[in-house]
Parts: sequence; structure tokens; C-alpha cells
Amino acid sequence: MTLKLRISEDMKASMKAKASDKLAAIRLLLAAIKQKEVDERIELDDAAVVVVIDKMLKQRRDSISQYEAAQRQDLADREQFEMDVLLTYLPKQLSIEEIDQLIVQAVADSGAASMQDMGKVMALLRPKLAGRADMAQVSAHIKLKLNA
Repeated sequence: MTLKLRISEDMKASMKAKASDKLAAIRLLLAAIKQKEVDERIELDDAAVVVVIDKMLKQRRDSISQYEAAQRQDLADREQFEMDVLLTYLPKQLSIEEIDQLIVQAVADSGAASMQDMGKVMALLRPKLAGRADMAQVSAHIKLKLNA
């Protein structure tokens, strides 16, 4: 079963269960997927759907930090719930140790020696880590490795 089909089936199940909050989050995801398909005039595969989910997760993280700064915990909780729903569609997340191993390998493969080479390292890692790690955290780890 494709990821997109699984999301559609979960939407139907949420409708039947009358889980309105989960249904709203799934509908947002399906709308984002459909928008991407219409914009690019293609049918998204699982990898492209994961990219859409990653983008939505980043938006949710940014919103949560802004809502918490504005002391709007109710809105931050809603965004967190949507994040939790979105995370169920991503592949298994990598551990910090696994990410570090991939970073070390990418630094060696790219011959990166300084912060100026960070783009090369990110280019090697992005396809391997898409949907399996928070790229902001990966970026921070790369900076630590290149500054060491």
C-alpha cells in the first residue's frame, strides 16, 4: 500500500470514528499533497509525500515555538497534535548514533574540511535522511563536526 493510499484510508477511518481533530490534520496533509500534485502536474510517490510531510512538520515546529513565545499554549497544543498525526506517516526515525555515523561518512566522502563545505555534506545526507531525521538537528551536528 502506498503512503498516499494509507493516508486516505486513515481519513476514512477517522471519519467513521468521528475523530474530528485527527480528521482535520489528515485533511490538511491530503490537501498539501494534492496541491503539490496540481502545481507540478505529477503523481507523488512515497518519497515525494515524505518531503511534503517534512515540510509540514517544519511549519508546525516553527508555529509551536511562536505560539509558546506568545503564551498561547492552546494553539501550541493543537499544532503538537497535528505533528503527532503527521509523524505516524514517516519512516522509522534514526537514532543520534546512526545520524552521527552517516555524518562522519558524508564528511569523509565529500572531503569536507571547513564550514564552507557544509553544502556538500548536506547534499550527500539529504536523500539518505529525508523523513528519517530532523534536518535542523542534522545541520547542527554537521556544524559541530566541521568546527571540531
